[in-house]
Amino acid sequence: MRRILGPAAAGLLLLGAAIAASAQQGDAKRGLYVSQAAGCLGCHTEEKENAQPYAGGRALKTPFGTFFGPNITPHPQAGIGRWSEQDFIRAIREGRRPDGAHYFPAFPYPSFTRITDGDLRDLWAYLRTLPQSSRASEPHSLRFPFGWRWLVWAWKLLFFKPGTFTPDPALDAERNRGNYLVNALGHCGECHTPRNFLGGPKRSRHLAGAKLGEGTSSSNLTPARLKKKSDAEIKDFLQTGMTPDGDVAAESMAEVVRNTTGKLTAEDLDAVIAYLRSLPPLPDEPK
Repeated sequence: MRRILGPAAAGLLLLGAAIAASAQQGDAKRGLYVSQAAGCLGCHTEEKENAQPYAGGRALKTPFGTFFGPNITPHPQAGIGRWSEQDFIRAIREGRRPDGAHYFPAFPYPSFTRITDGDLRDLWAYLRTLPQSSRASEPHSLRFPFGWRWLVWAWKLLFFKPGTFTPDPALDAERNRGNYLVNALGHCGECHTPRNFLGGPKRSRHLAGAKLGEGTSSSNLTPARLKKKSDAEIKDFLQTGMTPDGDVAAESMAEVVRNTTGKLTAEDLDAVIAYLRSLPPLPDEPK
């Protein structure tokens, strides 16, 4: 015999469904913090005065050519306005466009793949609130044959392991938070880990510093170098870009401080430092 739900029971079911649906929606306000921790502004905003944030155009020079950050505003043609949330998650998790083509790993999806589902939903919600820009994304300018997008599948087989962040059981909660901030959201290894001739990271040299081209390099973030600094000194540098002796961060790191580490909460900065202290000490990358 079929049982008919009364108004009260039906109302409870509808309320439960609404709560469940709400739980799956991202928090745009928190998504702003996620975007700051992930450094999205720096790669997706043209490097000129009064450039519209997230409208694309930032040039990234590499040994393989120059990549340009795309427009990720909600514009339906020039940006990602026609994307679904699943399109966005696939791009981050798998390094694939909505049409299935591979993204070049200048887009740091090898690190971003670890971002949690909740943070991805919040980030997506935030990006949907951005003012639209009709600025067309600039095509990359790459040396032959690195512009052949289909070759990226082989690179992925060698160097890309998709999957969300898994806490390290050997670390406490604070250090695992730092682990997540450094290796997933902050994608620090993309610049601070040396690479081989194929552009793949040298995993045995994780965060030991790297040559970045044009005479620049990134610092060794392991305790071999950090032991010379106190936690307070490191924290102050990540907040202000200044060292105790008055030196200032190089231009690229200064931007990271301004847009990313300087926006982190005190607790998250403590977590980052605690995690970096737990790494095996590695010598600087040979010059």
